[in-house]
Amino acid sequence: MLQHRLDGPDDAPVLVLGPALGTTWHMWDRQIPELTRNWRVLRFDLPGHGGAPAHPADSATALAERVLATLDSLGVHRFGFAGCSIGGAVGIQLGILARERLSSLALISTSPRFGTADAWRQRGVVVRTNGLDPIARSTPERWFTEGFIEAQPAIVEWAVQMVRTTDPGCYIAACEVLAAFDVRSELSGIGVPTLVVAGAEDEATPPADARGLVAGIPDARLAIVPGASHLTPVEQPGAVTELIIRHFTTSWQESPAGPPAPAPVIAPQPVRPTGAIAELEPGEQASIRTDPYDAGMKVRREVLGDAHVDRAQENADDFTQDFQDLATRYAWGELWTRPGIDRRTRSVITLTALVSRGHFDELTFHVRAALRNGLTPEEIKEVLLQTAVYAGVPAANSAFAVAQKVIREETTPEE
Repeated sequence: MLQHRLDGPDDAPVLVLGPALGTTWHMWDRQIPELTRNWRVLRFDLPGHGGAPAHPADSATALAERVLATLDSLGVHRFGFAGCSIGGAVGIQLGILARERLSSLALISTSPRFGTADAWRQRGVVVRTNGLDPIARSTPERWFTEGFIEAQPAIVEWAVQMVRTTDPGCYIAACEVLAAFDVRSELSGIGVPTLVVAGAEDEATPPADARGLVAGIPDARLAIVPGASHLTPVEQPGAVTELIIRHFTTSWQESPAGPPAPAPVIAPQPVRPTGAIAELEPGEQASIRTDPYDAGMKVRREVLGDAHVDRAQENADDFTQDFQDLATRYAWGELWTRPGIDRRTRSVITLTALVSRGHFDELTFHVRAALRNGLTPEEIKEVLLQTAVYAGVPAANSAFAVAQKVIREETTPEE
C-alpha cells in the first residue's frame, strides 16, 4: 500500500491524483476545494516522499500495482486517475494494465519516455554521492518559469524543501524507474478517454512529448497551458483544475469499454531440424538454449549507458561487428546476468581485474559503470587502495588518475 489521504464525500466517485518525483500529495492542494465538490479525491505519496515508508519500487508497473492495492484496501474498484510527471507514468501503466477499472485518465507533464536513461542514472549517481541538496537547489529552474520564481518565492522554497526531505534511496530508485520507462510501443493499449496536459515552457517534458502521447493513445486530446513549466498544477492551479473538471465530467465511464476481440490462439507446431539427430528417450525433454544477446544488450546499456553502447555500435564495421556481438552475447548476456552475485560486487571484481592487467581505457568505462551500479566514490577509492598492495603501486597510480576524472565528471551537479 501507499501512504495516502482521502478528501471529499464518502459516496462520490473516486479520483486518484498522482504526484511528481520529489513532491508530496500537497502539490495538489490548490485543486482539492473544487475537485471535492464532485469526487472523493485520493492523493498518495511516492515511497520515501513526504515521510512515507522508504520501500522503493523498481518500475512504474510496480507503482501502479501499489495504487491498485491501496484502492483494494479501501474497497474501491472503479476510479479516475490524474498524474503529473512520474505520477503520469503510473497513470499510463494503469491505463494499459487496469483499463477495466479506470473511468478516465489525465496525464500532466508526462512523456512516453522521459529524456534519456543515461541522464537519469547520472542523476542517481549525483544523489548517491552528494545527497539531495544539489538536486533540491536546482529544482526551481526545472519546475517553474522565471516569472513564477520571481513572483512566488515562498512556493519555490516550499518546493525545494519537498525535494530536500525526500529519502535519497527512494529518489535514486525513482530515477531508475524513469530511466527504464519507455512505453512508446504500448500506448495503443490505453483504452480510456485521456486528457494530455503540457506546460508551454516545460523543458523536462516538452509539448512535443505530449503530442507523442496524443498520437499514440486512441482516445486522447491535448491541452497546452501558457505560462507554465513542469510542475503545472502548482504554477497554474486554476487552469489545471478547470481542465481536470471538464475532462472527468464529460468523459467519465461508469462501466468499462468492451475489450477488443482476442486474437486467435494458434498452437505452435513442433519443428524438427534437418540432418541426423539422436532420438529422445521416453520422458526425456530437450534442452533449448535461448540466445543471450538481447538480455546482454539490456544489461550492457544499463551498466555502461546508452551513449557508450551507441558509440560502440556506430563505430562497428564488418571487421569489428562480430567482436561487438561476442562481447554482448557472452560477457554481458552470459556473465553479467548471472544471479550469483549482484552488480555492485561484479563492478568491484571488474575494477580490480582491469587495474591488475593495466587496461585503463576500459577502466574509464567501468568506473562510470561502478557508480551506476551503486558504488560510492569512497568505495571505489578503497578498491583502488586494495589493488595498490596486490597489483602494484604504479598500476594503482594510473587507476586513481582515471577514476578521479570520471568521478568528477559523474558526480558534479549540473549548474
